Amino acid sequence: MNMVGMGALMGPIITERLTLRVLSPQDAEILQAYLLENRLHLAQWEPLRDEQYFSLEQCRQRLAASYQNMEAGGALHLAVFISGSTEMIGTCHFSNIVRGVFQACHLGYAIAAKHEGRGYMREAVQAGIAHMFVQAGLHRIMANHVPDNMRSASLLQKLGFEHEGYARAYLKIHGRWQDHVLNALINPNG
Repeated sequence: MNMVGMGALMGPIITERLTLRVLSPQDAEILQAYLLENRLHLAQWEPLRDEQYFSLEQCRQRLAASYQNMEAGGALHLAVFISGSTEMIGTCHFSNIVRGVFQACHLGYAIAAKHEGRGYMREAVQAGIAHMFVQAGLHRIMANHVPDNMRSASLLQKLGFEHEGYARAYLKIHGRWQDHVLNALINPNG
């Protein structure tokens, strides 16, 4: 199936305990609440963020840009909710989608501090991966992490990702260039 327009128009992905869905610009308050509550928790794994990043208007603009990127087939950005709740507890996103002979993308994810250790991230990412392999027809999903992020390393290993390499000074995270462990998962059905 072609990803063009699919991400922004698709219905939610439902798992045993979770709902994964695309946020629209009208959901900016949901995103802002998640970001503000987890600001310190997520800072160690993300680029430096200025105060403006957390503003409602910036959240709205980022959601509009992400919606356009999904419409163009370049990404799928999912917010994670415990089923029946309106509180966002995490993100699961697939970016840099490349078609043609590559048929691949990058996976990113994050979970609220108060929901760590309950298996929610594994459940969400597993559902997202299944969607990208079955519905979107991708062949390869890549996910990278800083070497000391043992939670990410463990999650990727449990999901079947294979270690493929090590990239020095790969991304500027938390204000400095940091090495990353490179991992990938190949679609078992092609």
